[in-house]
Amino acid sequence: MGFGQLAIELIIGFFSLLLFTRLIGKTQITQLTAFDFISALIMGELLGNAIYDDDTGITKILFAIAVWGLLIFIIQLLGQKSITLRYLIEGKPSLVIQKGVIDRQALKKNRLTINELQTLLRDKDVFSVREIDYAILEQNGSLTILRKPEFDTPTLKDLNLPLNSKSLPSILVSDGVILNDSLQSIRKTESWLKKQLKKEGHPNLDNIFFVEWREEDGFYIIEKNQLSKDS
Repeated sequence: MGFGQLAIELIIGFFSLLLFTRLIGKTQITQLTAFDFISALIMGELLGNAIYDDDTGITKILFAIAVWGLLIFIIQLLGQKSITLRYLIEGKPSLVIQKGVIDRQALKKNRLTINELQTLLRDKDVFSVREIDYAILEQNGSLTILRKPEFDTPTLKDLNLPLNSKSLPSILVSDGVILNDSLQSIRKTESWLKKQLKKEGHPNLDNIFFVEWREEDGFYIIEKNQLSKDS
Protein backbone atom coordinates (compact mmCIF):
# COMPACT_ATOMS: atom_id res chain seq x y z
CA MET A 1 0.00 0.00 0.00
CA GLY A 2 1.43 3.36 -1.00
CA PHE A 3 1.49 6.43 1.23
CA GLY A 4 -1.02 8.21 -0.99
CA GLN A 5 -3.61 5.45 -0.75
CA LEU A 6 -3.02 5.13 3.01
CA ALA A 7 -3.56 8.87 3.48
CA ILE A 8 -6.78 8.78 1.45
CA GLU A 9 -8.13 5.83 3.44
CA LEU A 10 -7.22 7.48 6.74
CA ILE A 11 -8.94 10.72 5.74
CA ILE A 12 -12.08 8.92 4.58
CA GLY A 13 -12.10 6.74 7.70
CA PHE A 14 -11.66 9.79 9.95
CA PHE A 15 -14.57 11.73 8.47
CA SER A 16 -16.73 8.59 8.34
CA LEU A 17 -16.24 8.02 12.07
CA LEU A 18 -16.85 11.71 12.74
CA LEU A 19 -20.13 11.54 10.83
CA PHE A 20 -21.02 8.31 12.61
CA THR A 21 -20.53 9.81 16.09
CA ARG A 22 -22.61 12.84 15.14
CA LEU A 23 -25.47 10.65 13.91
CA ILE A 24 -25.70 8.40 16.98
CA GLY A 25 -25.66 11.32 19.40
CA LYS A 26 -23.50 12.36 22.31
CA THR A 27 -24.09 9.38 24.61
CA GLN A 28 -20.95 7.67 23.29
CA ILE A 29 -18.92 10.28 25.17
CA THR A 30 -21.04 11.66 27.98
CA GLN A 31 -22.74 8.43 29.14
CA LEU A 32 -20.40 5.64 28.14
CA THR A 33 -22.16 2.39 29.05
CA ALA A 34 -20.69 -1.08 28.52
CA PHE A 35 -22.61 -1.39 25.24
CA ASP A 36 -21.32 2.01 24.05
CA PHE A 37 -17.75 1.06 24.95
CA ILE A 38 -17.91 -2.20 23.01
CA SER A 39 -19.52 -0.43 20.04
CA ALA A 40 -16.79 2.20 19.89
CA LEU A 41 -14.07 -0.44 20.33
CA ILE A 42 -15.39 -2.63 17.52
CA MET A 43 -15.80 0.37 15.25
CA GLY A 44 -12.16 1.34 15.78
CA GLU A 45 -11.04 -2.25 15.13
CA LEU A 46 -13.05 -2.46 11.93
CA LEU A 47 -11.56 0.75 10.63
CA GLY A 48 -8.00 -0.13 11.67
CA ASN A 49 -8.06 -3.58 10.13
CA ALA A 50 -9.66 -2.31 6.95
CA ILE A 51 -7.11 0.48 6.46
CA TYR A 52 -4.03 -1.70 6.90
CA ASP A 53 -5.33 -4.65 4.91
CA ASP A 54 -4.08 -4.35 1.35
CA ASP A 55 -6.99 -6.44 0.08
CA THR A 56 -9.54 -4.06 1.57
CA GLY A 57 -10.52 -1.01 -0.44
CA ILE A 58 -12.20 2.24 0.48
CA THR A 59 -15.60 0.84 -0.47
CA LYS A 60 -15.31 -1.98 2.06
CA ILE A 61 -14.18 0.46 4.76
CA LEU A 62 -17.25 2.62 4.24
CA PHE A 63 -19.47 -0.47 4.06
CA ALA A 64 -18.14 -1.82 7.37
CA ILE A 65 -18.65 1.53 9.12
CA ALA A 66 -22.13 1.94 7.63
CA VAL A 67 -23.33 -1.55 8.62
CA TRP A 68 -21.97 -1.33 12.16
CA GLY A 69 -23.32 2.19 12.58
CA LEU A 70 -26.73 1.07 11.30
CA LEU A 71 -26.81 -1.79 13.83
CA ILE A 72 -26.02 0.58 16.71
CA PHE A 73 -28.61 3.07 15.48
CA ILE A 74 -31.29 0.34 15.29
CA ILE A 75 -30.44 -0.89 18.79
CA GLN A 76 -30.66 2.64 20.17
CA LEU A 77 -33.98 3.22 18.37
CA LEU A 78 -35.43 0.00 19.76
CA GLY A 79 -34.12 0.91 23.20
CA GLN A 80 -36.05 4.18 23.07
CA LYS A 81 -39.25 2.30 22.31
CA SER A 82 -38.77 -0.65 24.66
CA ILE A 83 -37.82 -0.16 28.31
CA THR A 84 -37.16 -3.90 28.68
CA LEU A 85 -34.68 -3.93 25.80
CA ARG A 86 -33.07 -0.73 27.10
CA TYR A 87 -32.48 -2.30 30.51
CA LEU A 88 -31.20 -5.47 28.84
CA ILE A 89 -28.59 -3.54 26.86
CA GLU A 90 -27.63 -0.74 29.24
CA GLY A 91 -28.56 -2.23 32.61
CA LYS A 92 -30.39 -0.53 35.47
CA PRO A 93 -29.25 1.99 38.07
CA SER A 94 -28.54 0.27 41.38
CA LEU A 95 -29.24 1.66 44.83
CA VAL A 96 -26.02 0.81 46.68
CA ILE A 97 -26.66 2.94 49.79
CA GLN A 98 -30.18 3.25 51.18
CA LYS A 99 -31.00 5.33 54.25
CA GLY A 100 -27.35 5.38 55.19
CA VAL A 101 -26.92 1.60 54.96
CA ILE A 102 -24.69 -0.04 52.34
CA ASP A 103 -26.51 -2.71 50.33
CA ARG A 104 -23.98 -5.54 50.11
CA GLN A 105 -26.13 -7.50 47.67
CA ALA A 106 -26.24 -4.53 45.30
CA LEU A 107 -22.46 -4.21 45.52
CA LYS A 108 -22.03 -7.92 44.85
CA LYS A 109 -24.43 -7.81 41.92
CA ASN A 110 -22.46 -4.96 40.32
CA ARG A 111 -19.09 -6.53 41.24
CA LEU A 112 -18.21 -3.44 43.27
CA THR A 113 -16.01 -3.63 46.36
CA ILE A 114 -16.18 -1.39 49.41
CA ASN A 115 -12.87 0.20 48.41
CA GLU A 116 -14.18 0.97 44.92
CA LEU A 117 -17.32 2.46 46.44
CA GLN A 118 -15.19 4.68 48.68
CA THR A 119 -13.21 5.81 45.63
CA LEU A 120 -16.43 6.79 43.85
CA LEU A 121 -17.57 8.66 46.96
CA ARG A 122 -14.27 10.56 47.18
CA ASP A 123 -14.80 11.63 43.57
CA LYS A 124 -17.93 13.34 44.94
CA ASP A 125 -15.89 14.98 47.74
CA VAL A 126 -17.33 12.59 50.31
CA PHE A 127 -14.80 11.01 52.67
CA SER A 128 -17.16 9.25 55.07
CA VAL A 129 -20.05 6.92 54.31
CA ARG A 130 -21.89 8.34 57.33
CA GLU A 131 -22.56 11.52 55.30
CA ILE A 132 -24.60 9.68 52.66
CA ASP A 133 -28.32 8.99 52.81
CA TYR A 134 -28.71 7.47 49.32
CA ALA A 135 -26.23 6.52 46.60
CA ILE A 136 -27.13 5.23 43.12
CA LEU A 137 -24.69 3.47 40.83
CA GLU A 138 -25.60 4.60 37.32
CA GLN A 139 -25.39 2.51 34.13
CA ASN A 140 -22.17 4.24 33.06
CA GLY A 141 -20.43 3.45 36.36
CA SER A 142 -20.74 6.91 37.91
CA LEU A 143 -22.21 7.46 41.37
CA THR A 144 -25.07 9.81 42.20
CA ILE A 145 -25.41 10.71 45.87
CA LEU A 146 -27.90 12.35 48.22
CA ARG A 147 -26.31 13.58 51.43
CA LYS A 148 -27.96 13.44 54.82
CA PRO A 149 -29.56 16.79 55.73
CA GLU A 150 -26.94 17.60 58.39
CA PHE A 151 -24.15 17.15 55.84
CA ASP A 152 -25.84 18.79 52.88
CA THR A 153 -24.69 22.13 51.52
CA PRO A 154 -27.08 24.91 52.60
CA THR A 155 -28.87 26.84 49.89
CA LEU A 156 -29.67 30.54 49.74
CA LYS A 157 -33.24 29.66 50.69
CA ASP A 158 -32.01 27.79 53.77
CA LEU A 159 -29.99 30.85 54.81
CA ASN A 160 -32.86 33.25 54.06
CA LEU A 161 -30.67 35.21 51.63
CA PRO A 162 -32.09 37.20 48.70
CA LEU A 163 -32.43 35.24 45.46
CA ASN A 164 -30.93 36.90 42.40
CA SER A 165 -31.57 35.48 38.95
CA LYS A 166 -28.57 34.42 36.89
CA SER A 167 -28.20 34.27 33.13
CA LEU A 168 -25.72 32.34 31.04
CA PRO A 169 -22.58 34.27 30.07
CA SER A 170 -21.96 34.94 26.38
CA ILE A 171 -18.49 34.86 24.85
CA LEU A 172 -18.39 37.78 22.45
CA VAL A 173 -14.69 37.70 21.50
CA SER A 174 -12.55 34.58 21.43
CA ASP A 175 -8.90 34.48 20.33
CA GLY A 176 -9.30 38.07 19.13
CA VAL A 177 -12.22 37.22 16.83
CA ILE A 178 -15.68 38.75 17.30
CA LEU A 179 -18.35 36.05 17.48
CA ASN A 180 -21.32 37.45 15.60
CA ASP A 181 -23.51 34.45 16.48
CA SER A 182 -23.10 35.25 20.19
CA LEU A 183 -23.93 38.90 19.55
CA GLN A 184 -27.08 37.90 17.67
CA SER A 185 -28.13 35.59 20.50
CA ILE A 186 -28.15 38.52 22.93
CA ARG A 187 -29.63 40.84 20.30
CA LYS A 188 -26.60 43.10 20.10
CA THR A 189 -24.48 44.35 17.22
CA GLU A 190 -20.76 44.65 16.57
CA SER A 191 -20.98 48.44 16.78
CA TRP A 192 -22.59 48.11 20.23
CA LEU A 193 -19.73 45.88 21.34
CA LYS A 194 -17.05 48.31 20.15
CA LYS A 195 -18.85 51.19 21.86
CA GLN A 196 -19.12 49.31 25.15
CA LEU A 197 -15.47 48.24 25.04
CA LYS A 198 -14.44 51.88 24.62
CA LYS A 199 -16.50 52.75 27.71
CA GLU A 200 -14.66 49.99 29.57
CA GLY A 201 -11.33 51.57 28.61
CA HIS A 202 -10.47 49.30 25.68
CA PRO A 203 -10.59 51.43 22.52
CA ASN A 204 -8.21 49.20 20.56
CA LEU A 205 -10.14 46.12 19.52
CA ASP A 206 -7.01 44.56 17.97
CA ASN A 207 -5.56 44.22 21.47
CA ILE A 208 -8.58 42.27 22.80
CA PHE A 209 -8.11 38.53 23.22
CA PHE A 210 -11.27 37.46 25.10
CA VAL A 211 -14.56 39.11 26.06
CA GLU A 212 -17.30 37.56 28.16
CA TRP A 213 -20.55 39.34 28.91
CA ARG A 214 -23.40 38.66 31.28
CA GLU A 215 -26.28 41.02 31.81
CA GLU A 216 -26.08 41.13 35.60
CA ASP A 217 -22.27 41.24 35.80
CA GLY A 218 -21.23 43.18 32.70
CA PHE A 219 -17.96 42.53 30.86
CA TYR A 220 -14.95 40.36 31.64
CA ILE A 221 -12.11 41.34 29.31
CA ILE A 222 -8.65 39.86 28.69
CA GLU A 223 -6.18 41.79 26.55
CA LYS A 224 -3.46 40.17 24.48
CA ASN A 225 -0.72 42.05 26.34
CA GLN A 226 -2.04 40.58 29.61
CA LEU A 227 -1.31 37.11 28.26
CA SER A 228 2.26 38.00 27.37
CA LYS A 229 2.83 39.48 30.82
CA ASP A 230 1.45 36.37 32.53
CA SER A 231 3.67 34.07 30.46
